[in-house]
Amino acid sequence: MPLLGGVRPPIAALLCALLAVAGFTALGLGTVHEQDVPQALRDAERRIAEDAADSVGTAIDASAAAVRHSAASEAPAGSRTPAALLRSLLPTGHPAGGGVLLDPHTGRPVAASGETVPLTGVDVPALVRSGDTKIAPRLVLSSRGEPRLLLFARVAVPAHGAKQDENNDQTGDLRADQNDEENELLLVVSEKVAAPAVYGVGRTGQLVDRNGKVLATAATPGTVPAIRTDHHDLPAAAAHTANAANADLRTGDVSGSVLGDGHDGLRGVTGWASVAAADSKGDASGLGLTVLTLREVPPAKEGADHTWFALVAAGALVLIAVLVTLVLWGAMQRALLRLHLSAARLARAAGHLPMAREELARPVPVVAFGEPGRVSRALESIRRQLLGEAGPEPIRPVRRRPGVRALVLVCALVIAAWGMPLLFLLNRAPAAKAVPAAAVADQQARTEAAADRVRRSLGRSCTDLAAAASALSGAPRERATEVLRRAHADHPTFRSLYVLDRTGAIVLRVGKQPLRTLDHAPTGEGIAQVNTSGPIPAIAAYAQVPAARKAKGAKDAAPAVVVAEIGVNALNSLVAREGLGSVWLTDDHHRVLAASVGFQAFQALPHRGLTRLVARTEAAPGGTGTPASDVLRAGAAPGEGPSVAAAAPLAQKGPIAGLGWRVVSAEPAAALKLAAFQLQARTMLAGLLALSVGVACLGWLHIVVVRPLRAVTRCAEQLAGGDRRTVLYPVHHDECGSVTRSLELLRQALVDRDRGGGSAPASPVPAPSFRRGGPPQQ
Repeated sequence: MPLLGGVRPPIAALLCALLAVAGFTALGLGTVHEQDVPQALRDAERRIAEDAADSVGTAIDASAAAVRHSAASEAPAGSRTPAALLRSLLPTGHPAGGGVLLDPHTGRPVAASGETVPLTGVDVPALVRSGDTKIAPRLVLSSRGEPRLLLFARVAVPAHGAKQDENNDQTGDLRADQNDEENELLLVVSEKVAAPAVYGVGRTGQLVDRNGKVLATAATPGTVPAIRTDHHDLPAAAAHTANAANADLRTGDVSGSVLGDGHDGLRGVTGWASVAAADSKGDASGLGLTVLTLREVPPAKEGADHTWFALVAAGALVLIAVLVTLVLWGAMQRALLRLHLSAARLARAAGHLPMAREELARPVPVVAFGEPGRVSRALESIRRQLLGEAGPEPIRPVRRRPGVRALVLVCALVIAAWGMPLLFLLNRAPAAKAVPAAAVADQQARTEAAADRVRRSLGRSCTDLAAAASALSGAPRERATEVLRRAHADHPTFRSLYVLDRTGAIVLRVGKQPLRTLDHAPTGEGIAQVNTSGPIPAIAAYAQVPAARKAKGAKDAAPAVVVAEIGVNALNSLVAREGLGSVWLTDDHHRVLAASVGFQAFQALPHRGLTRLVARTEAAPGGTGTPASDVLRAGAAPGEGPSVAAAAPLAQKGPIAGLGWRVVSAEPAAALKLAAFQLQARTMLAGLLALSVGVACLGWLHIVVVRPLRAVTRCAEQLAGGDRRTVLYPVHHDECGSVTRSLELLRQALVDRDRGGGSAPASPVPAPSFRRGGPPQQ
């Protein structure tokens, strides 16, 4: 019967697996080379360009929404003339260069304000006839050749001579009387194209159109405002790639980075990103804008070549694999095959005892190691008993010597001696030296961009809330409710909107129940942190209602204000950014208000190093604070390795400057694409693979060979010692199973010899016992 499984597969699998790990070690470690500009810096520049593009797109969307919202609002009293109407429609605080009201049929201006709005190439009647509720912005050139962004909105005005209803309750929606198309005008607002906001010393940012023409440039202090790179056609190439990808809705945002040639001991790293929403539904998506950023960095020093280490480590593992295989083959596989043949020969000879005298006369070769040696000695004793040369020979207990189990353990230790140093000791990367200063500066720049994103969002909330407060001035309750509902619908960040009277009581509310209201009605406008404890942070924007400010007899009373409670989920989404790691928004006591990861409200930062880093951003009373960054020994999560961390003040001016909030980020250093960390990760992986392979294959060998062999050894010694009652039943069709079958045949032959008489008198055979669930032998 052929042998299935047994000792051969585990040993062969161990050899093949160790050779595969050696190949991975040679290729994986040998291909890690130090680059003069690490991939981490290129990826960071690409993400910085994405942050700048997101800021540009958000600003354009906000400007377009502000113009439409202003056009949809109710015209104030006294704006019967087109010029007065235009002045009332220009958004408050909007950086408009000029505005114009156009006749929708002829395209002629009805009223104009500010600089001349460039309308060359704009087909006004076609825009109106398109029927689009939202007319997309357009890029044009002014008479001086300067780029301008045109924002459009439909304006519904009362027909000439028409009167408002008795309640003066005109909603001001963007629609005209169905029977009088002349009641609709087209509002066009032009504004300068803003340069992208870039952060970090020595960084330049440019905004280019779909043809690669530079529209605006921004640079940090001490930087030459130009994209210096050896790719002279980079703006056009980046714009072409971005617009080609944006044409496919499945692609969405696109970005990339380009590495320039070195000059003056520096190399330029350029990142580019498309100004387009992920769903291609934003107002900025159709403009074909692309943001480019550049930072020149000194090339890294030439690092050590790891090829020699990889070859030495792989060669050592190959040698270990060969030695372990030879030891297991000689001490286990070869010994088991000899036992299998010897036991089978004795079993065949025992079946034809009169004709097999010569076969039984051949002694059993004795294997001198461990359990195979003990089995061979037991077989030799059984052979002599079959020949009648000796009787049962009980095996006396002797000093135990190492067996096959100890051999397997030694092999595991040898493999572990190779894998453990790779897993825990070799090629460790000290984060303070492995992370270049440019990567730390990029982390700080992205953290500043995240702080700016939160500041802009909160600033827009204050501005829009102030506009809603103006609309509430003197409005009846129904009209005020409609204004609040529209403001709540236009701002997903608003959790609830409510109006406080002079006593601080809520007189009108839309949205969810406030988490906690202000203790008193404040004056002016701004952002307030309502609570300092509890399960959810309560953050509110407030604006004074103008009508309450003029109320008679209310000089000492607090004015009525409209309050918008800002949801924490909105703040969480603002600070979250791909590649920035864990980000937290903290208050003036360094307690967490929002985060991109799970957190508990008002908890401390997860590591003291982060708290000390935030403390470095603080300034003297009245100051704004400065950003700070560093490489920390511990990460944000427990057990996490070194991390690159940065902190930045939320605002240097505006309604939230006095809050003392900070944005803090921490990115694990191992997540950066640096050669030192790649080498460390691959070295650890090679050690882990070797240990896993050794444990798996040697464990397999222990289960299918070592344990059955130890059981066979006990059975053989008991049979040689005179135990004829125990029936031996093979379990597997391998070497151990073959030896077990042969021992059972030898047991039956010994029983028959004792019954039939021989050199020794026969004795009654007692009733057989059972072993390992085998059937009884009669």
